[in-house]
This record gives sequence, C-alpha cells and structure tokens, in this order.
Amino acid sequence: MARLLVVHHSPTRSLQALTDAVVTGARDDAIEGVEVIVRPALEATAEDVLAADGYLLGTSANFGYMSGALKHFFDSTFLAVGGALDDSGGAGDDSGGQTSGRPYGLWVHGRYDLTGAIRAVTSIVGALGWRKSYDVLEVLGPVDDAAERDAYELGATIAALLT
Repeated sequence: MARLLVVHHSPTRSLQALTDAVVTGARDDAIEGVEVIVRPALEATAEDVLAADGYLLGTSANFGYMSGALKHFFDSTFLAVGGALDDSGGAGDDSGGQTSGRPYGLWVHGRYDLTGAIRAVTSIVGALGWRKSYDVLEVLGPVDDAAERDAYELGATIAALLT
C-alpha cells in the first residue's frame, strides 16, 4: 500500500481548518490503496519521510518565512533522507537520495505576504528532489469555504497520484 505523509504546523483555527480539509481529501473514499499518515512538524521523523511515497506539507507564513516547526522538520530530516547541497547552497547534483522524484503538495496560510515561506519550502524540497505535483495552495487572511474546498482537492490529488 502506498503511504502519504502529511507534515503540518497548524497552531491556529485557520491552519487547522486547512489541515483538516487536506487530510479529509487525502482520505476520500474514492481513493483506495493509500495510507495517510499525519504528523505535526515537530514530531515527524526521517523514518516517516523514507517510508512515504508522497508528501503534503502545511505551514503558516511567519515574518516572511515558513513556520519554525516546519523548518525544524527539514533541519532534522534533510541529510538523513538524502538531501544534498552544492558549494553555493543550492540543490546538489545527487539531491534527493531515496526520496528523489516523489510527489509533494504544499499549503501556506498567512495574513500578509506568503512569498518567502513558499520560496523557502520549495528550495528545500528542490534539494530533496521532490516533484511539485499540484499548485501551491496560498491562503491569505480568513479561511473560507473556497479555501477549504481547494485544500480538499490538494489532499485528494496528491493521494490519487499514489494509487
């Protein structure tokens, strides 16, 4: 059975609503053969990453960057899962190791600018060799029904890619 790892930092009602919608979409009854593993960013491990076939990542945009919790997840798993950097700090030629090519999706919520948070996450997953498989879900301000529907679609799409 394929395994989808959902790593999130959801400290607010808005982020929790998006996370819940993503997970519900990933667990849609029409999608068979995918086990969905949900981990708060501070609890996810390199073993979780290595055991997964795809990834969903959720974060707030804080002061122009991803949450500290998601950054901690990357800091504590990057080298153990085969991430590599070249001398300039960019993705190395052998980036990704065992996880290279695996699909991922990302949702980001904030009150102001999301650009720095998205850039930071996509840079790191690029150095892991992960493949962006759905548009980044960018939610500014209040989370409305449309944002929750979009989050559901994000989760369902990444899960369906693993079947």
